[in-house]
Amino acid sequence: MTPVTGSDGRRRGIRTAAALAASTTLFGVYALGGEHAWPFGFVMLAPWLLVLDRAGPRAAVVQGLGMAIATTLAGFHWFGAAIGDYLGLGTATGIALLGLLAPLFQPQWLAFALIRQGLRRRHGVALAAAAAAAGWVGTETLVPKLLGDTLGHGLAPSALLRQAADLGGAAGLTVLLLWTNEAIAMAWRRRREGRRAWWPSLALAGLLPVALAGYGAMRLQQFAEPPPPAEALRVALVQANQADYERRRREIGAYAVVREALDVHYGLSMAALRDHGADVLLWSETVYPTPFGAPRSADGAMFDAEIQAFVDAMGVPLLLGSFDVDAAGEYNAALLLEPGRGRVGAYRKTHPFPLTEHVPTWLDAPWLRRMLPWTGGWQAGDGARLLPLRSADGREVQVQALVCLDDTRPQLAIDAARLGAQALVGMSNDSWFTGWSAGARLHLAVARFRSVETRLPQLRVTTNGLSALVDATGNVPVQTTMGQQAVLTGVIAARDPTPTLMVRWGDWVGRAALVFLGVLAIGHIAVRRRAGTTDTAPLESLDVSVLSPGARLAAAAMRLVALGGLGLSAWWMQTRIGWQVQSMDQLSLFGAGVALPLVGAAAITRAGRAGMRLQDGHLVLEQARRRIEIPLASITALRPWRCPLPGAGLDLVLGSGARWSLRLDRPKALQAALAGQDVAPPLRGPLAALRLRVAEARGAARRRWADHAALKFGAFPLLPAVIAFQLHQRITFGGPFGEWQAFGASAWFGGLAIWWASWALGLMLFAAALRMAIEGLVLPANALRAEGPAAVWRRGLEDLARVLFYVGVPGWLLWRVLAG
Repeated sequence: MTPVTGSDGRRRGIRTAAALAASTTLFGVYALGGEHAWPFGFVMLAPWLLVLDRAGPRAAVVQGLGMAIATTLAGFHWFGAAIGDYLGLGTATGIALLGLLAPLFQPQWLAFALIRQGLRRRHGVALAAAAAAAGWVGTETLVPKLLGDTLGHGLAPSALLRQAADLGGAAGLTVLLLWTNEAIAMAWRRRREGRRAWWPSLALAGLLPVALAGYGAMRLQQFAEPPPPAEALRVALVQANQADYERRRREIGAYAVVREALDVHYGLSMAALRDHGADVLLWSETVYPTPFGAPRSADGAMFDAEIQAFVDAMGVPLLLGSFDVDAAGEYNAALLLEPGRGRVGAYRKTHPFPLTEHVPTWLDAPWLRRMLPWTGGWQAGDGARLLPLRSADGREVQVQALVCLDDTRPQLAIDAARLGAQALVGMSNDSWFTGWSAGARLHLAVARFRSVETRLPQLRVTTNGLSALVDATGNVPVQTTMGQQAVLTGVIAARDPTPTLMVRWGDWVGRAALVFLGVLAIGHIAVRRRAGTTDTAPLESLDVSVLSPGARLAAAAMRLVALGGLGLSAWWMQTRIGWQVQSMDQLSLFGAGVALPLVGAAAITRAGRAGMRLQDGHLVLEQARRRIEIPLASITALRPWRCPLPGAGLDLVLGSGARWSLRLDRPKALQAALAGQDVAPPLRGPLAALRLRVAEARGAARRRWADHAALKFGAFPLLPAVIAFQLHQRITFGGPFGEWQAFGASAWFGGLAIWWASWALGLMLFAAALRMAIEGLVLPANALRAEGPAAVWRRGLEDLARVLFYVGVPGWLLWRVLAG
């Protein structure tokens, strides 16, 4: 190792500081630069990544913490200023406090740096980049941000790029931004190694945003087509420009504050009905700052009656922000009032702001409220609840209210879409951003993603800005400004959009990232346990079958028939009857088209089984009725099978032109054994090395008993089958042997056999889905010839699949039984 002199250390420190400053500056431009700053997101981290590559563990920690603090101050200083002003601490104190707490607010920087630095040297660039990105979004899932922000939200101004949020949300865009920055850094790092070294990375950096744009163009084209006719409502959003109720209360008293707020809203609402023909009125969060319907005083009762009288006189529904009360406490809520009916619905804010609105029970204590007298006492609501907006003539649209921070959490809007919401209604009091419009702009940008993810239009009303109309593509055709008194009128229709991937899977990217990291951890543990042992299995322990061309062809054909039968079963369920067994035809198809061919292929393979060893310069293959001795000197080539059917294997090519076909799960073991005898026949055939590497990785990850077909699809399905069969017996026949007593033993055993076959089919489909997922996820590492990362990744995935299969299925069944 070359010693580092003082001058070298100073130069390295200067380069590191310059790189961090460059990335911080670019981040600040990306976060605050407005409508045209989104391209900076694809390059902003590259300078830092270049110096992070050379950092040790301690330096990675320092750099991660430094980036958390620097980027927080560069992009979110306004938040510290707003908090400082709100709490009366002053702007400078608020910003300093924000910087001090930045590692807690932005822990993903440290997680990213540590994971990337820890994996890069051991497992290569590709796996380190993937794991670090997973660490970023996984950390944001485990430790949600106050404002729900992530890097992907910076792409909100790009109509094309934000459309992919309906696949993976803003978190998915964050992953792609991180990968693009990694690719650019890699291209720069290899710029002196020739075009072949840097060109693939640069091509990937260009491909990712181009792919996003292509998907976005396709989705925008779909939404450009005229929608089918549907009942629609005109909703008036009233932005009264009234802020800081608490200060006004101290100046003029609580009664005067409420009186003033209501009078302004009455006037603007009447103008909206007169000038815009609104069918529904929408007022912002906490516009009526007292419990409606549970008055605390005679004045409160008078105001309640007055608001309802106004609704009756106007003849249109009113959705307003107020308080709600029950035995558990008080809630920040959206209340729906109808003419002549009063209150007809309410939604309680699911995500109250920490401390200022809600204190968790475990933290709430007298000492906390003495130290922080401004802490709130609201309770958290219980999730999505649809409100029916109805016009006087009966037109109706189902909406979900999102109160303030609710629109920064994707899952709530997703849950509403699953319940049948046809539009989102945002209600927010962003008055604490009055002097810092960047906060209001970020809030609106985050809220726009809820519409893209669910493809639901959104009407967003605020106290004093930024109110906006948001369509299903996230576009904002009109919005107000901060400090403006205005009325916006938007149209929402009773249309049910096609569920997006986000609606079907939920906010899945962060959770998938955590699973990915768990798989890597499992793989790493497995590798460490295997440390000190050879990766090459001894020949005597290998499962080998000698197959003639005809036998191999027959076994392969049977495996293909079984695969086709399984695919046909899956198609039948997906398109016709759902994922369940409903008829004997399905079981007949499974038996004749899947089970029998698999048994036939296994019988052929088993008939050719042989022991393999090296003896006296020969490769000896010993079967039950014959012994094959192949001189090592006659082996001129190894040809891995192009098509791994009926399993992985290779052909031994002899100098005479003859071939021996061996089904062999660990072909590298044979290659290594021959090399140990000073025999090194070359590999032949297209992509021979890749095929050999993939086959070896599959064989090394295989567990003899856990992966045996007889256990997986024969014995194990009996466990859930017996549980389900016994439930059926008790429900239908009144006892565990009710069918036996009523119809005899043959009926009872026949019923059990049907349940067993049904579960065998279901588990085989589940195993096939897991196999497809494993191979699809490992394929990129194999294609990049990243043999070490691919092996770690595969072992982790295989172990995870076994847990899901052998533990997850019974656990799911038990949960269904207990829940039912």
